[in-house]
Order: sequence, then C-alpha cells, then structure tokens
Amino acid sequence: MVTAIERLTLTEYLSYENETDTIYELVNGELIPMSLGSGLHGDIAEFLHDQFRVEIKQVGLSWTAKQMTVGIQSPQKGRWDTCRIPDVTVLPLEQWQKLRSKREAIITLDEPPPLLVVEVVSESTKTVDYRAKRSEYTMLGIPEYWIVDPLAGKITICELIEGFYDTTEFTALDQLKSPTFKELSLTVAQILNP
Repeated sequence: MVTAIERLTLTEYLSYENETDTIYELVNGELIPMSLGSGLHGDIAEFLHDQFRVEIKQVGLSWTAKQMTVGIQSPQKGRWDTCRIPDVTVLPLEQWQKLRSKREAIITLDEPPPLLVVEVVSESTKTVDYRAKRSEYTMLGIPEYWIVDPLAGKITICELIEGFYDTTEFTALDQLKSPTFKELSLTVAQILNP
C-alpha cells in the first residue's frame, strides 16, 4: 500500500507546529527535516557567523548575520512551495528588523534577497547544496553564495554576475576573496578547522 505524502503550502508551513525541536525546510510542499550535521558542520557555521558579525561591526555596515534562523522562499515551477534555511544568512539590519516582527523569519519572493548565504555541505546534502540550492539562489538573485565543503576540503564562492553565478574554488591555505566582505581575511584551513 502506498501512502500519500501530505504537502503543505507556504502559509501552512509558516503555521506548522509539532512537539519536537526539529527544524524543517519545505521542499515542493514536503517537510524535510534538517540534519544536525556533524559537530564540525555546526562549528563551521558558528565560526563563519561570528566572523561575519565581527567584520560587519569593524567595517561599520548596517547588516547582520544569522545562523539557521532565516528562511528563504524559493521559486519553484510546480504548484508546491519551497522554503530553504541556509546555515548562515547575511542581510541588511533593516530587513532583519522587519522579519523578526513576524512569527517566522521568512524572506518571501516579493522581498529583496539576502546579501550572502552559506551552506555547509554534509554527506546527505551534497547534491542539494551544489545543484538545487545553487539554481534556486541564482533565480532569487542572491549576490553571493558560499558552498563550504569539509568533505572535499574546499570552499566555493559563487558571485552573481548578469544573472548567473561565476564560481571560484579555494582550498587549503588559499585566502578567500569575498565580493561582499572585501576586507575579510580567512583561509580555507581556518574555516574548515575552526
């Protein structure tokens, strides 16, 4: 016997509650539990979140960085909604202040995209992080997307240029070059071994 998958609209997703601490992404109307990842996954996300916040303060930008607290509605061709929750999201402070007054901090399709998102790759998310999210984030117009891959020992920075991501890969002792954080001075080794 085949069991039908219950699908949710974005509105239903935003009001969805269960009795667990599980965080879900909405993918084509289906609730997908987000893996906690390894301890290293969390350490990398936390390290980058902290580094971005320090850089934002030092440069005096009116931005903020958030770790796994901002959802991004994603454009889909089908009838079911998708909402991603990046490991780290950088966005203007004014946009965050508007989002935090809502029940759920979701950037919808009619709002400006965040400035930068980071996904830390794990064994179970490789294809999604490299392919699906890259395509979705391109369509959303997110100016910069970092794919931090501790499994392959590299970081890919995708910069949106004329509607497409140009990518640069960094490994080992390479110093990252971020279009958003021009003054940021970090190597791949520092990020992958926080």
